[in-house]
Amino acid sequence: MTKENDSNLMTFGGHLEVLRRMLFRIIAVAGTLSVIVFLCKETTWKMLLAPSEYDFTTYHFIEKIISSFDIQFHFEEFHVDLIATDLSSQFMTHITTSVYLGLLGASPYILYELFRFVSPALYENERKHSITVAMIIYLLFVVGVLMSYYILFPVSFRFLGTYSVSENIRSTITLDSYIETFTTLTFIMGIVFQLPVIMFFLAKLGFISSQLLAKYRKHALIIIMLVAAIITPPDLMTLVLVTIPLYLLYEVSVRIARFVEK
Repeated sequence: MTKENDSNLMTFGGHLEVLRRMLFRIIAVAGTLSVIVFLCKETTWKMLLAPSEYDFTTYHFIEKIISSFDIQFHFEEFHVDLIATDLSSQFMTHITTSVYLGLLGASPYILYELFRFVSPALYENERKHSITVAMIIYLLFVVGVLMSYYILFPVSFRFLGTYSVSENIRSTITLDSYIETFTTLTFIMGIVFQLPVIMFFLAKLGFISSQLLAKYRKHALIIIMLVAAIITPPDLMTLVLVTIPLYLLYEVSVRIARFVEK
């Protein structure tokens, strides 16, 4: 098991050139996808605004589950107005959102390019494990994004958007606020779902152990709740919806650490 032959080693300038070409390819792919997303305006914004509708897929799914127990239940209809307060806000939001979705769509390719860049410095067995780890990282990120889109953001928007202290006050949400909350929550959930991978490497390096993680379960739950309170909109329902999967990921991390120790 050896690394690449010394004859294949490049100079510092050669590595910079490879890095420059890699970044150029990533920008080209992400830019192309961003342009496609920008041109498909109707489809893109129908998808982005769907969680703000009273008949969103998640609500239908919950109603079907409840009705399977012979219980008649339907969510109340609601409507929250989205407004644009600046002359250029809709256009600029369209551009920035297209770039964000372009990067999100290009993320598998970006991960592939990063692996190609670092793979010459790895042993053969390390490359095999790196492919597995990269796939797990991406799958966890996708799960986090989907959870944000189908569960966390719709519930948060429904609660906060319809909450009112008086009948005389009507809520109108700016488009910038809607997209900022949507993208921030989606990205954060994709990141925090990397907890098992982080715990794997910490266990591999000997910084943590399964006994340590199991011993401080209660402390971890409190920390998870604090983190969930920071990264989510200020409502109890979203806090609970984030805390539960994060704690389950922590329990998965305990078992991963136990597997590493074997």
